[in-house]
Amino acid sequence: MEGPRLERPLTSVPPLPAAAMEGAGAVLDSARLFRYGEHVPEGTWVARLERAFAEHFGTRFAVAVNSGGSAMFLALRSAGVEAGDVVLLNAFTLAPVPGAIEHLGAKVVLVDVDVDLRVDLADLEQAIVEHRPKAFLLSHMRGHVADMVGVVALCETHGVILIEDCAHTLGASYDGTPTGLFGAAGCFSLQTWKQINAGEGGIIVTDDEDLAARAILASGAYMLHAQHGTPPSEDVIQRWAPHTPNCSMRLNELAAAIALPQLASLEERNDAWRAIYTRLEAGVRGLPNLRVPRTLDEVVHAPTSFQFIADLPSDAIEHRLTVCAERGVPIKWFGRPQATGFTSVHRHWGYVEARALPKGDAVLAGLCDIRLPSDLTEDEVDTIVAVLRLAFDH
Repeated sequence: MEGPRLERPLTSVPPLPAAAMEGAGAVLDSARLFRYGEHVPEGTWVARLERAFAEHFGTRFAVAVNSGGSAMFLALRSAGVEAGDVVLLNAFTLAPVPGAIEHLGAKVVLVDVDVDLRVDLADLEQAIVEHRPKAFLLSHMRGHVADMVGVVALCETHGVILIEDCAHTLGASYDGTPTGLFGAAGCFSLQTWKQINAGEGGIIVTDDEDLAARAILASGAYMLHAQHGTPPSEDVIQRWAPHTPNCSMRLNELAAAIALPQLASLEERNDAWRAIYTRLEAGVRGLPNLRVPRTLDEVVHAPTSFQFIADLPSDAIEHRLTVCAERGVPIKWFGRPQATGFTSVHRHWGYVEARALPKGDAVLAGLCDIRLPSDLTEDEVDTIVAVLRLAFDH
């Protein structure tokens, strides 16, 4: 095949740092993979990870759990959301996010997003007034951070609990404030293709001692809560212990040992991702029928992927994506009629009540998504650009 072709798979994962391998080896040598023990005088990797996240964000508490989805479920539950309550959710997100709400037995009400994939504030206000929600689970999907001043103002005015899904924004900020610190809690993911790769895992950060206590207990602490890295006082724990079920959502020692060293090198990886994103964005600028969502000036993003909107009929998009795939650049498309791989949208979730989302549906119909390994070289990025130009520049 003549012309550009990317030889390196975009699903490849950069090597883990040596410190992560050493930590994993130490855990395996000890055979102590469970985070709790009746006698753990030296502390645990999970507790160290919790302390490191709390220190990184400047929060009083951090709670490590077994997935980002569990983090959202526990944050909502621990903030007081109950079965039957309404929880708003912006329509551009992935299936684990409404799944966390459904897991709780609450009702998902979707909110429209604008042409740049951010929550539409006018529709958010309308949904608040119409549905009187208990909470808004704001998903910073694919790193697209909303107008947080507007979001916080609406939630505070109407008494709506704000929980942030920051699975794609570890290291991103709005006007100097990191995502995850705007509401009652921020929820992060440690899944392989996120900013920290532990295979699977989640972190809740919060300053709310009651939320932290309830999350620790519900995550499955038994009565070993003192072994957490940032436990609330015993009085707060005992306020909730008799009323909180053990949901067994603990993070294990191996995942924590792998994750911990990566927090120290987070900004190095995010800087690499930002450079990749900027080079790719510049390379596709000016292509006909292709638009890159705009990032707000107040936002420092932390992109692990690249999105563009193709303003073309479905068959034309399909043809161009086939050309890209044949040349080693597989591209996810949110406009497909069926859920594919990791990619799905609200119309694929039969458990979520349909709602008119004219802006979001229009943009999702042409939304395309490219995974970006953080160690892509400039030549590899330029090859991706060349493939996109070959496919779309006509």
